[in-house]
Amino acid sequence: MQIRQALKDFNQSDYWIDRKPLDSLRSFFHQSYPDLSLIPPFYCDHGKNISIGRHFQGNMGIVILDEAQVTIGNDVFMGPNVSLYTPIHPLSASIRNKDLEMARPIVIEDSVWIAGNVIINAGVTIKKGSVIGSGSVVTHDIPEGVFAAGNPCRVIRKIDEKENDIWQRLYKEYHCG
Repeated sequence: MQIRQALKDFNQSDYWIDRKPLDSLRSFFHQSYPDLSLIPPFYCDHGKNISIGRHFQGNMGIVILDEAQVTIGNDVFMGPNVSLYTPIHPLSASIRNKDLEMARPIVIEDSVWIAGNVIINAGVTIKKGSVIGSGSVVTHDIPEGVFAAGNPCRVIRKIDEKENDIWQRLYKEYHCG
């Protein structure tokens, strides 16, 4: 089965009832784990260049143009309509018109949350524990443990213990009433 057929079958599947189309799609990935959660539709070029760690949560509409390696760590969450683009094309029209295409890898380290409608460009690494705000266009590496957002995406602030304390309190209120 070709990747295109696997994508079609997955995107037309009743995901919440039948995981077989997801398991078939996963077989094309370089690496993934059975606890992967991916809501259709999903699109990629090859699949073979995609490595996904444990406990991945992917919302609908994710696009991964995997002309180069895309490495996604453990405990990564992606909102709807996130796009990862590894291809690059020359800025020079005379060279670009010769159909030159290159690609650079994308790395998303462990415990990263990428909110909805984010674009991550070729060659970018997002370090462990960072959060990318909705609608961002990530053109450069993002350091560890920060909240970054915007177009172009930039670091807004460090995620510190105070932030953790606030969310721990909210978590307890939500789960304990």
